[in-house]
Amino acid sequence: MKIVHVITRLIIGGAQENTLLTCEGLAARGHDVILLSGPTTGPEGSLVERARGGHYRFEEIAPLVRNVSPLCDLRALHDLRARFEQLRPDVVHTHSSKAGILGRIAAHLAGVPIIVHTIHGRSFNRTQPRPVQLLYATAERLCADYCQKIVSVADAMTEQSLDACIGHAEQYTTIRSGMVVADFNPAMHDAAECRRALLPKELHERADELCIVATIARLFPNKGYEQLIDVIERAVPHAPDLHFLCVGGGSHRAHYEAELSRRGLRQHVTFTGLIPPADIPRVLAGIDLLAHTSQWEGLPRAVVQALLMEKPAVSFAVDGAPEVVIPGVTGELAPLGDTNAFADALVQLAHAPTLRRRYGTAGRRRCIIEFDHNVMVDRIEGMYQRIKVE
Repeated sequence: MKIVHVITRLIIGGAQENTLLTCEGLAARGHDVILLSGPTTGPEGSLVERARGGHYRFEEIAPLVRNVSPLCDLRALHDLRARFEQLRPDVVHTHSSKAGILGRIAAHLAGVPIIVHTIHGRSFNRTQPRPVQLLYATAERLCADYCQKIVSVADAMTEQSLDACIGHAEQYTTIRSGMVVADFNPAMHDAAECRRALLPKELHERADELCIVATIARLFPNKGYEQLIDVIERAVPHAPDLHFLCVGGGSHRAHYEAELSRRGLRQHVTFTGLIPPADIPRVLAGIDLLAHTSQWEGLPRAVVQALLMEKPAVSFAVDGAPEVVIPGVTGELAPLGDTNAFADALVQLAHAPTLRRRYGTAGRRRCIIEFDHNVMVDRIEGMYQRIKVE
């Protein structure tokens, strides 16, 4: 089949990694794959070079910008429709909010026979102003009529979308966000060496005494750093050997560093800056726990990657997180926004290395098949083929 994937931008992020793995996997299975993306800008890092080096075609649609811009959006709609009419694909598969809306409308206008959309995280969510939520929800209801299938990376995405009257139940299917699980193998790394590499030199002698808690997320609002700072303030007095690792880039780093300093907590936190995706397994090999404080999520890939590396997680019970963080099995959950409960869970696990190992082992066992990227691509390819013969 000729398959076109469309995404708004190719920053370093879960939706983007998922999309590239899908394009790579489908191309390896002999399909003619084209990836269309808007311009990739921002401090989050870029996956454009990886896309250009893939065994499929990559093209940039210049007007497909991230922010709402009526003039650019109309131009992007026109350009996408024109490109679909030229390519005449069997399938158009859209990802992310802006590309998902414009791409589905353009594919419908171009007469594309199979149109699919993946929800990596809802385009409307609790962190947005109410008018913005209503605008996106209305657009999603319209665009649901233009596609045969809607793929959710978590069952929670399906439930929330149906609650918002978007599409009908028969349209939805859950396909977990895949990753190269072979890269996330704790046996491939020297944990002690990885720990020292993560810490500033003055902490090297204490590396084995510390309980290192990592957060892997962009340094932006709604990723939960505001809540994480509260958690650190509440947890450290009860577990002084806790040390927090903030992995990611973003424009709010200086703000978070200043707030930590104001509260007298700066010495308990190390900021790594942006780390390439290929180095994340090495980071996870050196930590003891993952803290996932995001305020909205599809399905947290960082949690899955930590579990694959046999590191348990503490997360807010938000969106798809409870589907991988199973209390008493792979980690602990706290009610959304309850920083007291989150801190208590971290302190409990900081003092319980045997429990951490048990959770980590169970987490790897649960994730190693379900989140394999080959399984994801198999399911996506099978979905296309079923639609084609219906």
